[in-house]
Amino acid sequence: MREIASKLAAATVGLSPHKIALIVAVGLVLGAFPVYGCPTILCGLAAFALRLNLPALQLVNQMATPVQIALLLPCTRTGSWVFGYRAGFGGAVWNAVGGWLCICVPMGVLLYFTLGYVLRRSTSH
Repeated sequence: MREIASKLAAATVGLSPHKIALIVAVGLVLGAFPVYGCPTILCGLAAFALRLNLPALQLVNQMATPVQIALLLPCTRTGSWVFGYRAGFGGAVWNAVGGWLCICVPMGVLLYFTLGYVLRRSTSH
């Protein structure tokens, strides 16, 4: 874990607190996307669209893999509760994506603002 943290620190050298908070929030949110293989593609697209450091974003994405696995069932259950039960594998995928939208996206926004605030306060002292 220390090796990963040191790689992330090296990849974010010279970046503003805003960019670091955005990389961590986007990487964790997209890394928790409940369809295997999609987080890597989504992070690549986000890095291009938001002009973020791709290696740092992919590193956070890879660190979020245990979160993705841990949230798979809660996202699926939340999606089926909010949007109604859909039968079959395809329905479970849609339920998981719906649950991810309800759980992870708001938490990512909260993480972005909280982490941005903490990083700005720590760099101003």
